[in-house]
Amino acid sequence: MIYDLLAPFYDAINQDIDYKKWADFIEKIFKKECKNKPDLVLDLGCGTGKMTLELARRGYDMTGIDYSPEMLDIARSIAEEEGHDVLWLCQDMREFELYGTVDAAVCCLDCVNHLEEDGDLEQCFYLVHNYLVPDGIFIFDINGRYKFENVYADNTFSMEEDGGVCVWENYYDRDSKICDFYITLFKECVDGRYERYDETQSERMYTLSEIKSSLQKCGMEFMYALGDLDFSPGSDECERIYIVAKCRK
Repeated sequence: MIYDLLAPFYDAINQDIDYKKWADFIEKIFKKECKNKPDLVLDLGCGTGKMTLELARRGYDMTGIDYSPEMLDIARSIAEEEGHDVLWLCQDMREFELYGTVDAAVCCLDCVNHLEEDGDLEQCFYLVHNYLVPDGIFIFDINGRYKFENVYADNTFSMEEDGGVCVWENYYDRDSKICDFYITLFKECVDGRYERYDETQSERMYTLSEIKSSLQKCGMEFMYALGDLDFSPGSDECERIYIVAKCRK
């Protein structure tokens, strides 16, 4: 899968993200919405574990779930170097299983948008609800309509890092709300040759109304949407929307 090949470049692609600031934002929401500080926290779609480890450094007992073994290998290696005992699980967001409940769950970097098939969103939310304690908090973000229509749209992007070049072309269908990413990765071999890999990935645009409806169907209460880490109001016109929900049982 392409994310396995992209694993070494994943952090470079997201190098502008301030995970400490984002974790501060998450902790402020915990303080505002939780009666007690969460102990057990799930990071769903954790990738290379940047957020998982940032929260682990702050004393949370973390579980990280991702579908890519290569991503988890990077996360596990860093955790071991830093001495953090994190439970890493290689599972699908739509079918994951935990050993028990958690106090809070986070899902960062628009992982929810990758739930593109009908029913995927509800299946994921249902499982989050199932494994959250009553009144447990769920914080996640999505790419908003503005980003799909004005940033992704039908654009082409590329990046070059040591040992590889990645090019992706976007095609957004406004009717289906699906953006297809045609990804080409050139990876340098030991002998200096480059091998080419091609893959297609997709994201689905969800409106806030659709998110609210899906949460409600799964026993989750939509609390509010934010447009940035400064707690400004969120709307469909934001590039990234941060959503806070609470588990009702």
